[in-house]
Amino acid sequence: MQTQLADFLKSSPQGQQAEAILRHCVHCGFCNADCPTYRLLGDELDGPRGRIYLIKQVLEGNPATRASQQHLDRCLTCRACETSCPSGVEYGRLLDIGRNLVEQQVPRVWHQRLFRQVLLFCLPFPSRFARLLAMARLCRPLLPPRLKNKLPLPQPAGVRPARRHRRRMLLLEGCVQPALAPRINTAAAQALDRLGISVVDAPSAGCCGALAYHLNDQQGGLDAMRRLIDAWWPAVESGVEAIVTTASGCGVTVKQYEELLRHDPAYAQKAARISDLAKDIGEILSTEDLAVFTPKPRRIAFHSPCTLQHGQQLNGKVERLLIKLGFELTQVADAHVCCGSAGSYALLQPTLSGRLREAKIQALQAQRPELIATANIGCWLQLQETAAVPVVHWIELLTAEAE
Repeated sequence: MQTQLADFLKSSPQGQQAEAILRHCVHCGFCNADCPTYRLLGDELDGPRGRIYLIKQVLEGNPATRASQQHLDRCLTCRACETSCPSGVEYGRLLDIGRNLVEQQVPRVWHQRLFRQVLLFCLPFPSRFARLLAMARLCRPLLPPRLKNKLPLPQPAGVRPARRHRRRMLLLEGCVQPALAPRINTAAAQALDRLGISVVDAPSAGCCGALAYHLNDQQGGLDAMRRLIDAWWPAVESGVEAIVTTASGCGVTVKQYEELLRHDPAYAQKAARISDLAKDIGEILSTEDLAVFTPKPRRIAFHSPCTLQHGQQLNGKVERLLIKLGFELTQVADAHVCCGSAGSYALLQPTLSGRLREAKIQALQAQRPELIATANIGCWLQLQETAAVPVVHWIELLTAEAE
């Protein structure tokens, strides 16, 4: 796709990158078949090809409109289109560039600005979010069912193993996960301990930057990435083997640090090192001896998050691990389609998100599994709201011994 960049973009890194991405697009439309919003709405502008045209127009200097902003907002950034694209178009990166340009040109209405500011104030800060969640849980009996179901019941964190092994890895704790589902990180630490790996603490580590970056506060997102790198760097210099992520949404972002900070002279090399060390917990376990685990066999429907299968291109890795460990996995129709969580999308686009969740729950429960397992806190939160069976992170299953 030929593009004539506007003068103000010709010498910018974002403009040059966007132009290079657009050159790979051949207008084939294969991407639309796998796009959740195109499947729901049937509008070309709510599919990847249409959104690419909208972004191209802005890159060429045409003024952005509120309508074009809405079509870009409706994108889940699930990146299923990248998996199906025969030309290797980096749609997710192009979308970030396009959204940022549109945000600069189209002021949002006051209530949209306020809601986004509230999300940015609350969600990326673990202690702040934990306090607000505790307050919301106190008010839970007074809430209507629709809001009550969005608040999972408190769960015990469990006991983390002491640091006792020569092998060491960092664990990305996350922003909302420690408060919403603390068992996940504990289970990951316990699983690593059984493999002879100790988790190294980084007390000042915070948000990975994904939320702010994808809400078009890209500078705020990059600053969060730099702070996380600073928090991790002493452990990196001391020789940790890996940075383990249990939330695939955070994992895909950390793996992109090298690209996102490559023009920062102070952080480019460090970011590249962090991205190289970042591994999903499934990647870690796939190279280890699993004989130390004797989990209870269960019949499971596994939901592979978009950030795992499309973002990190790890489709099938966790499924193979679970089968190897003796779990029975049910067949899930349209397993490549998003559940509708997509970070803050479930809050910003509740109608579309709800329709996607309804279809996903139906597919996951079609063969009557005992439980649903997933690999991302956002998907866990989205699915547990209406699922008829328990929803867990798959790593929790490994430390539940066979009866």
